[in-house]
Amino acid sequence: MGSQLTELLKGTLEGMVLAVLADGPAHGYEITARLRDMGFSEVAEGTVYALLIRIEQRRLVDAEKMPSAKGPPRKVYSLAAEGRRRLDEFWQTWNFLAERLDQLHEGGMT
Repeated sequence: MGSQLTELLKGTLEGMVLAVLADGPAHGYEITARLRDMGFSEVAEGTVYALLIRIEQRRLVDAEKMPSAKGPPRKVYSLAAEGRRRLDEFWQTWNFLAERLDQLHEGGMT
C-alpha cells in the first residue's frame, strides 16, 4: 500500500479525526491512539496535532484545557456544530466515491 495509502490518508485525515470526535471529546494523543488501534499505524501524532490546530481555527472543534494526572493540563477537543456539518458532508462525499470506485472495480459503470 505504501505511498498510495499515505496520500489517501492526507486527503481523509480531517474527516477521520472528526469521526473520532463524534464519539466523544478526546485529546490529541487519544485521537492518534484510536486511529492506530483501527489500523492506521501511519498516522503520526504530530500530523494530528497540526490538523487539530487548523480545524480549531476553522471552528470545527471546540478546545478546552483539562487537568491531567500526568503533567500539565491537556487540550481536550470536542466536535462543534460546524464540525458536525463538515463530518456529515465528509460521509456523503465518501459514500459517493466508494460507490463509484466499487463500480469501476467491478468492471465499469452501469
